[in-house]
Amino acid sequence: MRINRYIASSGHCSRRRADQLIEEGRVMVNGEKAQIGMTIKKDDRVTVDGKDIAAIPDDERVVLVFHKPAGITCTSDPKRRDNIIDYIDYHKRIFTVGRLDRDSRGLILLTDDGILAHRIMHSSFGHEKEYRVTVDRPIDESFLNNMREGVMLEDQMTLPARAWQTAERTFHLVISQGLNRQIRRMCEALGFEVIDLLRVRVMHITLGSQKEGELRELSPKEKQELFKNLGMEDGRP
Repeated sequence: MRINRYIASSGHCSRRRADQLIEEGRVMVNGEKAQIGMTIKKDDRVTVDGKDIAAIPDDERVVLVFHKPAGITCTSDPKRRDNIIDYIDYHKRIFTVGRLDRDSRGLILLTDDGILAHRIMHSSFGHEKEYRVTVDRPIDESFLNNMREGVMLEDQMTLPARAWQTAERTFHLVISQGLNRQIRRMCEALGFEVIDLLRVRVMHITLGSQKEGELRELSPKEKQELFKNLGMEDGRP
């Protein structure tokens, strides 16, 4: 495994930050200064600022599924009283995989694995996210077709999506992008206001009957399927 990925998979920092630490001479491998791009083997000792770090074994990696209530912010900033990390109060250091805006509800993943988080949420991997959306007035097929074909947001057209109606003012939308407040902005561009936004699925992981505010860990079987879908079948990219 390349050293920047090794450091990132330990939960210490991102791969980009790991490269910066290496360039600053703060990373040592077996007592010698690390080099950008070097490969870390099983028995190598890696330190950052003199402290040992280790990639987290596959079976110890944390992947949590949380049903986020409205009013909780997807940040770890302790200055925000409504931050998700304090709300969950998990016993290990974790962070969110992507975001849901403060007013939205539903499925949010949390992990201690930076590489896994990147592979799930970065648009280049094209993983699906499904939402149930309720707007302020009745929708029709023209509205759904616009959502499917793409909506112009300022200077950017959203990618094609799947959409289907489930009630007079409610529809499901499946997207692979993750633009800031994307669905709310898409609806606003078409003259609609979002009343309720609930994420129900990320990839194969569904909210199911999980209640608002509930937290659960992925089962070993779910983890294995997740790693396989991400091209990380042994827990490593």
